[in-house]
Amino acid sequence: MTAVHVEEAGTEGPLLLCLHGIGSSSAAFAPQLDALSAHARVVAWDAPGYAKSPDPEGELDLDGFADAAAGVIRSYGEPAHVLGVSWGGVIALRLAARHPELVASLIVADSSAGSGTDPEKAAGMRARATELAELGPRAFAAQRGPRLVSPEAPAELVQRVVDTMAGAVRLPGYGYAAQSMASADLRPELSAVTAPTLVVCGDRDTVTGIESSQVIAGGLHKCAYVIVKDAGHLANQEQPERFNSWVLSHLHIVTNQRTRTSERAEPCL
Repeated sequence: MTAVHVEEAGTEGPLLLCLHGIGSSSAAFAPQLDALSAHARVVAWDAPGYAKSPDPEGELDLDGFADAAAGVIRSYGEPAHVLGVSWGGVIALRLAARHPELVASLIVADSSAGSGTDPEKAAGMRARATELAELGPRAFAAQRGPRLVSPEAPAELVQRVVDTMAGAVRLPGYGYAAQSMASADLRPELSAVTAPTLVVCGDRDTVTGIESSQVIAGGLHKCAYVIVKDAGHLANQEQPERFNSWVLSHLHIVTNQRTRTSERAEPCL
């Protein structure tokens, strides 16, 4: 199993695994670790080659990142509800298609079907590793971080996003992640995802945007789609109370449905 560092909060309730975006780390889920831990066992990873996680022994593609997430879930001994933001959402969707027995449900936030859906986007994603190498993490983060939130986001949030990115990204891990996104076009496999899914998007997201989230929602069989008001690409950080309320509602609905299904399946004695 690919080794990763995780942050944990909460001891009771369903298991919720949080997968961060391509320029981030487990620190991005501080609002979820804090607020949702009263209702769930919240686990946020540093993806292989990010932040406190060691560099992977070899190159990882999207399947490799999904398998690493599967290894984290297996270590807890039960299926997980998987929350993926942006690139994390792409990993979560591939995880659900590749390891359906490990995924109780999905929350896919401000994500897309991958950059491989558009040649220009794919080329831009592949160029990011060179950009990081030339600028270094701090300047790279200062250039990219502010666009991840809405123009009205408070200065302290913008700084936190930049600091998180600067402390998270490095080569070769970021390069592997960028290549995994550049190669991904999940549109043909969305219909194979059986996990009930909540698709979330900030109404001010200009990075992946509402249309990309709608593509995901439209391709899934069991899906609810919601817009988070006054939030950019990082809706879970910019509007955490609204975001967390939707996540809790989703977990409650899915858990209750599974309980009712289990009760109906029990034989009469």
